[in-house]
Amino acid sequence: MLVTPVTKLLNIRVPIVQGGMQWVGVPSLAAAVSNAGGLGILTALTQPSPEALREAIRETRRKTDKPFGVNITLLPTINPPDYEGYIRAAVAEGVRIFETAGNNPKKIIAYLKGEGCTIIHKCTNIRHAKSAERLGVDILSIDGFECAGHPGEDDMPGLVLLARAAQEVKLPYLASGGVADSRGFVAALALGASGINMGTRFMCTVESPIHVKIKEKIVESTEQDTIHIFRTMRNTARVFKNKVSEEVVAIERRPGSKFEDVRELVSGVRGREVYVRGDPDYGIWSLGISAGLIRDIPTCEELVGRLEREAEEMLNGGITRKLSAKL
Repeated sequence: MLVTPVTKLLNIRVPIVQGGMQWVGVPSLAAAVSNAGGLGILTALTQPSPEALREAIRETRRKTDKPFGVNITLLPTINPPDYEGYIRAAVAEGVRIFETAGNNPKKIIAYLKGEGCTIIHKCTNIRHAKSAERLGVDILSIDGFECAGHPGEDDMPGLVLLARAAQEVKLPYLASGGVADSRGFVAALALGASGINMGTRFMCTVESPIHVKIKEKIVESTEQDTIHIFRTMRNTARVFKNKVSEEVVAIERRPGSKFEDVRELVSGVRGREVYVRGDPDYGIWSLGISAGLIRDIPTCEELVGRLEREAEEMLNGGITRKLSAKL
């Protein structure tokens, strides 16, 4: 029942993709998601170098014989990483599924298509989705305003954005942002998606590499516990609401404020330490509003199995029975 264009293109059993997350998309998590029937994603820039990415790919292969992908995110930065080196390293290691996101992916997409790769591209509006479609990507990941990380600048919620995608794009697409349970999964399919992309939900699993205290903090959190930073810089990011992120927003609101004024507060190294130390207030870390739906810390196998089972039950008449019972 859950066979879709996405399961066919990616050769996976369940149309569930793990989002590429900085410091989180590592071999232990990617392999666990793939072994559970979804598509695990390694985050290239989590690795310090292209050679380190090669070893991460090899480690993932030792943990799973199922398909997995690599995320490449192009974001504004003072010192750009060696994007080309990471991409070529992944291709050389035999990776043929890539998740791309961010600015000007044209050259990357052209190179990857020339290597016979399947590309999932993340978009936060229909204009960008249609542009990616023209560039030749295979699957779109439609990112609603509810998502963790960068939701774009249009503030368009997934409920409308996914329905608009059904009207405007021809490619199969994933629903990304705000999905953490089987209700969201089925709703995404009803809105025209061929699957879902989950980040925050996979952060809160046994195989996720982050400190258990951060996982417990996610379970404790509600949909009210995120905040947007970088709004004034038009590089909006949804993160956990803590002392650091609130200070960043306060500084941004000052007349004449610049990135240099918050650089130390938003340091990626400091954000990584959140996951190592288990201190949710130490730095900036991404969190989607789907945290309000998360109530446990399952294994990836338990989570994917639960979503698959409950979604199939709903699609097989469960929703109709529930509606009838309320009449």
